[in-house]
Amino acid sequence: MEEKQQARGTWGSRLGFILAAAGSAIGLGAIWKFPYMAGANGGGAFLLVYLVAVLGIGLAMMLAELAVGRASHSDAVNAFRTLGGKGWSFFGYFSLLAAFIILSFYCVVGGWTVGYLYKSVTGTLLDPGAEGFSGQFSSFVGSPGGSLFWFAVFMLLTVWIILGGVKDGIERASKFLMPLLFLLMLAMIARSVTLPGAMEGIRFFLVPEPEKITPRVLIDALGFACFSLSLGFAGMLTYGSYMKKDEDMVSSALWVVFMQTAFVILAGFMVLPAVFATGMEPGAGPGLTYITLPAVFKAMPGGGFFAAVFFLLLLVAALTSSVSILEPLVAWLIDTRRWRREAACLCVAVASFILGIPATLSFGIGEGWTLFGKTPFDLMDYLTLNIMLPVNVLAACILMGWIANKVFLQELYKRRRDAEGNPAKPWWASMINFCCKYLAPLVIAAILLGSFLQ
Repeated sequence: MEEKQQARGTWGSRLGFILAAAGSAIGLGAIWKFPYMAGANGGGAFLLVYLVAVLGIGLAMMLAELAVGRASHSDAVNAFRTLGGKGWSFFGYFSLLAAFIILSFYCVVGGWTVGYLYKSVTGTLLDPGAEGFSGQFSSFVGSPGGSLFWFAVFMLLTVWIILGGVKDGIERASKFLMPLLFLLMLAMIARSVTLPGAMEGIRFFLVPEPEKITPRVLIDALGFACFSLSLGFAGMLTYGSYMKKDEDMVSSALWVVFMQTAFVILAGFMVLPAVFATGMEPGAGPGLTYITLPAVFKAMPGGGFFAAVFFLLLLVAALTSSVSILEPLVAWLIDTRRWRREAACLCVAVASFILGIPATLSFGIGEGWTLFGKTPFDLMDYLTLNIMLPVNVLAACILMGWIANKVFLQELYKRRRDAEGNPAKPWWASMINFCCKYLAPLVIAAILLGSFLQ
C-alpha cells in the first residue's frame, strides 16, 4: 500500500495539504457567492446559521470524505468500492460526474474573472459608457468569441498547475497562492471598512436579526455550508488519498475548516461594507461581483487600482478551487486506466471545455436554450450544487458512519496513544462519530428535501 501511495504522489508537507485543501474550500464560493447569498438572506442571520452548520457538522462531513480517501489511498471509484463493496462504486462515479460538470461551468465563471482582471488592468472596466455596468457585463458574457476565449484561458491555467503533479504542482501553487490571497483580501478590507457609511454594512453583516432566520435561510445556509467546504465532488477524498499514514488528519481538517470559515468572514467584510457605503443593493445576486462591485470601485478613490486587486484576488481563489475539481478526474484515469498525468489532464480538460460551451453561450446566443425552465448554465449549477453534492456527501457519511465505521474510527484515532503507548480514544471522537452517523445525514436530507421543494 505504501508503494502504491508513493507512486500516486503524496503531499510534501502537512502545511502543503492544509493550504491546498483550504484553497479548494475557499475558491469562488467564498468570495463570489457568499457575499451575495448573505446579502439576499438577511446578512447576520445567514452568517449565524452558516457558522453553526460549518462548525457543528462541517468538520464531521469533511473528515468522512478525507477518511474515505486516506483509508483506501485510491481514486473515488476504487475508494468507495474498497470500503463499501462493489455497489458503492456508484457513488465514486457519481462524485466524478459531479466534478466533471462543475469544472465545466466553474471555469466559465473563472474565465469571466480573467476577462475582468484584464479589463481592470487596461482601465476599461470602470468606464462602461452609456450601457452602464449591467450592460457592460451583458455584452461581455454575451459575446460568444470573447467568453469562449477567456473560458479557455482559465482552463489552461488550471491545467498548467495540475500538470505539475501533487507536490510540484498543486502543493507548490497553493503555498504561493494562499498567502497572496490573504494579503490581497486584507488590502481590500482595509479600503472597504474605511469608506464613509461602511459601518452600516458591518452591522448588517455581523448582527443577526432573529425574524430573518426563515426556513429558506436555513436551507440556503446549510446547502452553502456543504458547497463551501468543497465536499461531494471527490476533491477532499482525493486530497485525503495523498495524505501520509502518520498524518494527523483531525487537526489538519480543523485547520482547513478554520481557514475556510475565516476567509468567508473576510469576504463579507471585503464586499458588504463597500456595497452599503455606496448605496448599492447587497442582495443583487450573482451580478454583485461583476455588476455592482465595479460600480462600487468607480465611486471610491483609487477605484481602478482596487478593482485590479480584487479581480486578481478572485482569480487566485478560483484557481485554488478549480485544481481540486480537476484533480479527482485525473487521479481516476491515472489509478484505474493507468494513463500518464499529462494525457489524463489534457483529455479531461478538453472534454470539460466542450461540455462547458453550452454553459458559456447561455448568456448570449444560447439564452433561449432551456430545459426544465433553466439555461444550460443554470441547470448544471442546480443539479450539482442542490442534488449531486448533497447525495455524495450523504453517501460518504453513511459509508464511514455505518458501513465502514471501524475504519473511520481508526482514521480518527491514528497517532493517539495513552501513557503506556496503547491506542487511545480521544473524548471528541464520539462527538464526531455521532455527527457523521446521525446529525449530518439528517441535515443533508433536509437540504435535499428543500431543493426539491423549491
